[in-house]
Amino acid sequence: MNTFTQSLWISLPMPAFLIDPGDVISEVNGAGESFLNASSRQIRGTPAFDTLAINAPVDDQMRRVRQDQSSLVMNGVDVGGGNTPPINCIVQLAPMMQMPGFVLLLIEPRVLADRLGRSMSVKSAAKSAIGMAEMLAHEIKNPLAGITGAAQLLSMNLAQEDLELTDLIVSESRRIVKLLEQVEQFGNLRPPERQAVNIHDLLDRARKSASVGYAAHMSVVERYDPSLPPTFVDSDQMLQVFLNLLKNAAEAARGTDGEIEIRTFYDMSLRLRRKDGPASVPLNVEIIDNGPGLPPEIASDVFEPFVSGRENGTGLGLALVSKIISDHDGWISVDSIPGRTVFRISLPVAPKASDDLDE
Repeated sequence: MNTFTQSLWISLPMPAFLIDPGDVISEVNGAGESFLNASSRQIRGTPAFDTLAINAPVDDQMRRVRQDQSSLVMNGVDVGGGNTPPINCIVQLAPMMQMPGFVLLLIEPRVLADRLGRSMSVKSAAKSAIGMAEMLAHEIKNPLAGITGAAQLLSMNLAQEDLELTDLIVSESRRIVKLLEQVEQFGNLRPPERQAVNIHDLLDRARKSASVGYAAHMSVVERYDPSLPPTFVDSDQMLQVFLNLLKNAAEAARGTDGEIEIRTFYDMSLRLRRKDGPASVPLNVEIIDNGPGLPPEIASDVFEPFVSGRENGTGLGLALVSKIISDHDGWISVDSIPGRTVFRISLPVAPKASDDLDE
């Protein structure tokens, strides 16, 4: 490195690692040493993803960065090391243009409270908000039911020109009740009751339900890999995930010649880096729409509670989807540009003892 490059490298405020074509750490900056609680001498020359425990399919992402020569950002990823507990981070991967095969890996810790004890993370704040709303939901829903009923009774004796006001009271009360029910659902989600399941059976059920409802105006295309082995999930919860994603896709393309593509495929290279070792998530489902794409200002936080790109959206749908996938030891990601948004879910294969599917 020349003097300027070395000064810039040392000054980077976030942990930075230079990964060589063999996925070995070639260089580490001072923030990276602090992050791993180890010296550069101990870190250099070690396998990158034995040293860094990244809870994401990082092998696949590294391959994409090298192949496409484009940067990639992973949000809400737990990252730790041999001497440090995992914390929630944003992980950025960028190709080194004049060093073929080398990738720059940057880590930006998101949960600063765990390390500095000074601030509350966005997720913690959201959880607190959900907990408070959950406690209040029942108490709020009761008077709302009374308000709705009173408005409906009033409407029976009003002139036609005055009905707009009572209709507004009823519709807004119902919208609030729907939001409260989503909050209750988010807070009370039970642990998954997992069994071996054919993922295509669940996708077919979700597609049929969507096609006669909110996706009736859409063209739905299936591109399934018929050789997929069973996955290990709670059927009801996973069906809810697919219905939610299909609904989002349908709403995104409303008013256009919308198309939704449902694709499944097997990729043995996809693994999550966990504290107890890598976990394979080779079963992949992609739900793709040709809508306008996610607003850039929320794209990186779309799985956080109360983040929504739609007017009057609750911002809980994708947060619930993310929570369910996480509870199933899976991974969800999104890539979005105008005209193409891809939600990808990666799931584990059912254990051998669970391979017999229910009739």
